[in-house]
Amino acid sequence: MKNKKKLPIGISDFKKLIEGNYYFVDKSLFIEEIIEDSAEVILLPRPRRFGKTLNLSMLRYFFENKEVDDIKNLYSGLKIEKSNVFDKHFGKYPVIYFTFKDMKFSNFEDMKNGIKWLISNEFRSHRNIKTSLDKEDNKYFEIIEKNEGAFADYHQSLVFLSQKLYEFYNQKVVILIDEYDTPIQSSFYNGYYDELISFMRNLLSGAYKDNSYLFKGVITGILRISKESIFSGLNNIGVYTILRPEYSDRFGLTEREIKEMLSDFDLNEKYDEISNWYNGYIFGNKVIYNPWSLINYVASLDHEPRPYWANTSSNSIIKDLVKSSGLGFRKSIELLLRNEAIETELDENIVFPELKNKEIYIYSLLFFSGYLKYVERLGKADDGYSYRLSIPNKETYFIYKSIISSWIEESFENNRLKIMLKSLINLDIKIFEKIFSEFVRDTLSYFDVNKRNEEAVYQAFLLGLLINLNDYEIVSNKEAGYGRVDIMLLHKTDKNKPVIIMELKTIDEFEEETKENSLESALKQIKNKEYESQAKNRGYSDIHKFGVVFDGKRVWIKEGKN
Repeated sequence: MKNKKKLPIGISDFKKLIEGNYYFVDKSLFIEEIIEDSAEVILLPRPRRFGKTLNLSMLRYFFENKEVDDIKNLYSGLKIEKSNVFDKHFGKYPVIYFTFKDMKFSNFEDMKNGIKWLISNEFRSHRNIKTSLDKEDNKYFEIIEKNEGAFADYHQSLVFLSQKLYEFYNQKVVILIDEYDTPIQSSFYNGYYDELISFMRNLLSGAYKDNSYLFKGVITGILRISKESIFSGLNNIGVYTILRPEYSDRFGLTEREIKEMLSDFDLNEKYDEISNWYNGYIFGNKVIYNPWSLINYVASLDHEPRPYWANTSSNSIIKDLVKSSGLGFRKSIELLLRNEAIETELDENIVFPELKNKEIYIYSLLFFSGYLKYVERLGKADDGYSYRLSIPNKETYFIYKSIISSWIEESFENNRLKIMLKSLINLDIKIFEKIFSEFVRDTLSYFDVNKRNEEAVYQAFLLGLLINLNDYEIVSNKEAGYGRVDIMLLHKTDKNKPVIIMELKTIDEFEEETKENSLESALKQIKNKEYESQAKNRGYSDIHKFGVVFDGKRVWIKEGKN
């Protein structure tokens, strides 16, 4: 192996990474870009595990006016060392820094205590300035420092601290806040959103709005949450989401950086496999890889691809959306799982209270969180552009599949699901019909199955069950013969295994249809449209055709004659 350096799995402190001689992809010109940005405050939303905390840590050590001799050595040999901004700005500023990344609490009281502790800890790190404070200022400083204040006392804590640091050092302040939206997301899913938004608005506005003591402010998070007026009135803020070209290669790894890493660890032949599993993101106009997954992959002894990024979070957002959203979103999930793209507008401003009411916010949240990528920007829409979105890569596909499977398993015993799927591929249709009917009865809501276009609801639900057949290719709504087949199951490796073709129908009470009429109609459509021709052309011969008829929460299945 050419490179003997350790890989920094889970290390987000820049000083620890450099001093520990860990492998480091040089992103230090990020510092120059921040300094030269005309915006005084910069918001950089990026997906989780894409290097936000490490980059802010690198900024912190660069700007901080701590009198530590070896800090300058951290940047020795890095690109920033040769920049014109280095000597002018290195070690010149008092810095306020903290991260909200661990602020995930199920109730508001615990959240308040967690945030108070963060701010108190930052005050303690600047306690050397207390000697310059007058009596009233010193009293307030100590209340915060000792974590003895009411929650309201912390609203203006950052603007107070920045003013006092400026007066002490006669130098403007850098304020770095990491993962600002983590507590906001937690508050939304735990029912205290309005209370927390009010505090965060006051805290961040105080720190960044018209703060004459501020040199630079940098904020990171996953989402831009602005319509709740968290950043209202900030005319000095630059917002650079992953749709923008600015800072596009400062988070995550570029193709060039990946190839260099693979070469350094004698893994050049693994590029295609890595690209299939972890590639797919477009930041601005650049192709970006997920750094967390890549580092874990290279560090592993067997170099086998695994869903590393998928396992760093509960993925509760998608799970909740799958369970609670309507037909349109579920149909989109079906398309995505067939590796097809969906078309939608995107809104860079996420409005959490509207998340379940407007699908544009759902797709925007999934996109900016890293669960979707755009493959094409389409024409101008009402408030921006519309996009074609798809699942980024194999790892993210694993997340969707796992979430849908777990949702179904939570709704029904997993062993029953296995029995149902086994009965289908063994052509034991009576058992399949019985258990599938129980699934429909116990899992689908009456709200779903009473909608117009209810066939699509049943189809999406059935596909969610069938994705657990890992050995089978699932064809759905694809052209076959003279039409589009509802569902076809093809074994991936053994062409002697049965092919299963399903045509789904619902009974139309206004047409006075019966279950028998509907079953015969479904089987007749399979025959007349010659859906089986696709399977035959691919070398399959044992083909079975089934009509599947739904009436509310009742299901009937009938096999056609070959």
